[in-house]
Amino acid sequence: MKTSIIVQNLKCGGCASTIITKLATVPNISDVTVDVNSSVVSFDCNEPEDALLVKERLKDIGYPSVDAENTVFTKAKSFVSCATGKISK
Repeated sequence: MKTSIIVQNLKCGGCASTIITKLATVPNISDVTVDVNSSVVSFDCNEPEDALLVKERLKDIGYPSVDAENTVFTKAKSFVSCATGKISK
């Protein structure tokens, strides 16, 4: 099942790289793509519950969905995730 989540704090290819790398470790998730311009993370999952795991993982690394609170702490995590993604590219 193809699913998409609109996220906050997505700024560049470094962010996208981190998101793709981190979501690759989530069970039952495949074909992860990130559209930086529209802040959309798309992926295939087996069950609706799998999408909830992705949503939680995205929040954990600093990219909460548009319906979630975006705290200063979350923004700071996204900054670190972005830098990590740029370095590992």
